[in-house]
Amino acid sequence: MRMSRPEPVRFLRTVATMAFPEGRLLALRDARLHVLAPDGWTALGRERPPGSVWLSRAEAEQWCDTAGCDARFLDNVPGD
Repeated sequence: MRMSRPEPVRFLRTVATMAFPEGRLLALRDARLHVLAPDGWTALGRERPPGSVWLSRAEAEQWCDTAGCDARFLDNVPGD
C-alpha cells in the first residue's frame, strides 16, 4: 500500500452572494485560511466558512478563469 502526502494547499469556494455571484476562492495552508483578493491572498483565520465547498486544483483554476484572476496566484498561497 502506497501512502501519499496531503496536499500542501487545499482550495475552497464560498457560497455565492450578490456581491460575489461565483463565491470567493479560499485557500487552506498550514491550518490557516486565506481569501483571494485582487492583489493577492489575505489571511482570514482558521475556521472554514459555513457552506464553503472543497475544490480540486483544476476547479480552482477554472474559478480563476471565470473570475478573470491570474491562476498563478494558486502557487503563491502564504504559509506559516
